[in-house]
Amino acid sequence: MGRYYDSFAKPYFFRYTPEEAHEKAVRALGLLGRLRPLCALLERLHQLDASRHAPIECCGLKFPNAVGLGAGFDKHGQAWPAAAALGFGHVEIGTITLHAQDGNPQPRVFRFPAQEAVINRMGFNNHGAAALAARLAKQAAPGQRRIPLGINLGKTKVTPIDRATEDYLGSFRLLADHADYVAINVSSPNTPGLRELQDASWLKPLLGALVAENAARVAAGKPRRPLLLKIAPDLTFPQIDAALEVIADLRLDGIIATNTTLARPGFFATVNETGGLSGKPLQRRATEVIHYISRATSGRLPIIGVGGIHDEVSAAEKLDAGATLVQIYTGMIFRGPFFAREIAVALAERQRREGRV
Repeated sequence: MGRYYDSFAKPYFFRYTPEEAHEKAVRALGLLGRLRPLCALLERLHQLDASRHAPIECCGLKFPNAVGLGAGFDKHGQAWPAAAALGFGHVEIGTITLHAQDGNPQPRVFRFPAQEAVINRMGFNNHGAAALAARLAKQAAPGQRRIPLGINLGKTKVTPIDRATEDYLGSFRLLADHADYVAINVSSPNTPGLRELQDASWLKPLLGALVAENAARVAAGKPRRPLLLKIAPDLTFPQIDAALEVIADLRLDGIIATNTTLARPGFFATVNETGGLSGKPLQRRATEVIHYISRATSGRLPIIGVGGIHDEVSAAEKLDAGATLVQIYTGMIFRGPFFAREIAVALAERQRREGRV
């Protein structure tokens, strides 16, 4: 599959701008998701053999393999039903904001093939939480899905930071019924002021309100949803410690490490484009953050590792550093749609060889 992608599909997609290519890929997967018999066949081919590989338990959920599709690819909940057919073990859609917004002006995505990297400044372009809720209401519900579905929530750009909690709560109330887990994104570099919410003074009341709302769901007879915080790779270790203290105090279910970076290492020092850098250049820092979190929490806090995964080795190092699951996105751009399946098989076989399962 990788050879076919490199020879045919990749040259086709790379004829277009990154955003045009992305939209074509989303539409293609949306179509595949509606072809249910074909999806079922591809899923049988690309998912791990359940008789040989036990599901991975994380945050109270079961995942058929360790590899997920990270937030940012399926912003509107249009393509995720096809993810299991490609071999993904979970998918995270969004980022979703309470109010619809167009995002930042184009061009806002830039590919760097030689570095296997992308810079984006999309700015949470999405149709809004109510539109996504209406779409998901027509799709498979939690408990009826092949793989878990996470929903990634962010702040609407026009909402001032002192009303961010209200914004996130509004999205959570609309979407919690449709999510297997909810990710709280306070770490995108492309919404002005958003990363300030990672400071404990903002983070604790925000997450506290979401935890309370989750508890209110249970009191009303609805299922509780696992809550995970997504952090930036650019936090210092003391800043990470402060966030971990909030997570521990509120008993959040897990953490996603990491988002894109504002750092510009090596080649990118001379690249004059603002936005978050993802792909290979993020690999080392993301792994460092995962390792730090795992040690700081004595391995008790579930971690989803994201950043710079481009092969089996870079995926395995995230697990070795302390992650339970990983997510890919940029790597799929350069390696193809079945990259998740390749990594999932390699990680599962590695675990079998090492006697972990």
